[in-house]
Amino acid sequence: MRQDAGIDGDAQRIGQLAWMFFLKIFDDREAETELLDPHYSSPIPSDLRWRTWAVPKEGITGDTLLTFVNNDLFPTLKQFAETSTTGRANVIGNVFQDAFNYMKNGTLIRQVVNKINEIDFNRSEDRHMFGDIYEQILKDLQSAGNSGEYYTPRAVTQFMINIVGPQLGETVLDPACGTGGFLTGAIEHVRVNHVKTPDDEARLQASIRGVEKKQLPHLLCTTNMLLHGIDVPTNIAHDNTLSRPLRDYGNADRVDVILTNPPFGGTEEPGIENNFPQAYRTRETADLFLVLIEHLLKDGGRAAVVLPDGTLFGDGVKARIKEKLLTDCNLHTVVRLPKGVFNPYTSIATNLLFFTKGQPTTEIWYYEHQYPAGYKNYSKTKPIRIEEFEAEKAWWDNRVESEIAWKVSIDDIRGDWNLDIANPNKVDAEHRDPAELLKEYEALLGEIDATRTSLRDALVAAIEDGLK
Repeated sequence: MRQDAGIDGDAQRIGQLAWMFFLKIFDDREAETELLDPHYSSPIPSDLRWRTWAVPKEGITGDTLLTFVNNDLFPTLKQFAETSTTGRANVIGNVFQDAFNYMKNGTLIRQVVNKINEIDFNRSEDRHMFGDIYEQILKDLQSAGNSGEYYTPRAVTQFMINIVGPQLGETVLDPACGTGGFLTGAIEHVRVNHVKTPDDEARLQASIRGVEKKQLPHLLCTTNMLLHGIDVPTNIAHDNTLSRPLRDYGNADRVDVILTNPPFGGTEEPGIENNFPQAYRTRETADLFLVLIEHLLKDGGRAAVVLPDGTLFGDGVKARIKEKLLTDCNLHTVVRLPKGVFNPYTSIATNLLFFTKGQPTTEIWYYEHQYPAGYKNYSKTKPIRIEEFEAEKAWWDNRVESEIAWKVSIDDIRGDWNLDIANPNKVDAEHRDPAELLKEYEALLGEIDATRTSLRDALVAAIEDGLK
């Protein structure tokens, strides 16, 4: 693909691969469906199905293939978005609505297609191997942007899912689902712990909902759903959840569980804020999502949300949003993550908020996640790992205050609604015992003196060697 003049950079390369992967996986899933249902009919015309034009290794290539993709395949599949509102055709239309064929060399397209055909997505070994590759592709795609979109480390999503614990039959929503990390994690959690029969699997597949505004992440998420066994992922919408007036969301839209990392640091286009009540109008994306999340939860519904520090201590509209959250929901836990969790995409400090709708907050527990021994920061080569959350899991049901855990009464928050509460149990280096500090200072002076002596001796020895 790097040899093709039409592709510029990794994002376009991944966008190109994504629609190809989608059609290949879709075709493999159709082959499995046809074995189970002899009456199955594909929504894709026979000459446009992957098996017809892509599978034959010596099939069309060069300019013939390029013309076919640009003039036949894409125009037909894009029309599905306008003509189909349900089922597989609707999924295809949403995927191809804004997709694009970047490649300009039909011979190179054929080479890529032949390589993709080496994978059989109906073989569990191939599917699992490709799942790991796909995960890496999703990581590589992410980069810091002005919309505040960042890849959520798998360890963070897994911990949040484990704590919230979606049950079979509960509706799970990610209103800013990106490439689908929270949704695929929830699928696997429910499938492993609760799915026992084909009926259970059908209930699971009907309970997953996601919305993504941008085309490429939506395409990647839909493909991700197919990879994780969601046969017809019609509940992954290509839309902006914030563009719908809040009052238009009714009981049918309410869900049991919300797991999400809404874009932060970004602002919405003018007019979006008018979809929200006057008191909560802002163009800051993360704040609007917090209002929406609280609104979309059923009574008794549970949420786990990634939010930046700025949301915790902000005043004005931010304070009114937090007042509503703490009045309508029980914000029982805030896990404070150290800086660098989202490296190399952003160094912004983030928090995991866990809350349940239906009862007001009376107290909030805070827990400071600790770096592993020897770490001063996370990096691309040293990311946060799920094993690090064992401390939080052990503490979760047996909460005690410590140097890294503390609780705050709602009475201490009411008024300015500041949730950026400093750890009162942490030993402050500036206010430690003077005798202890003096002892450390004297030890440091000793180390400096020893280093100075060592350097002087080495310099003298070097000069003497030079004179010889």
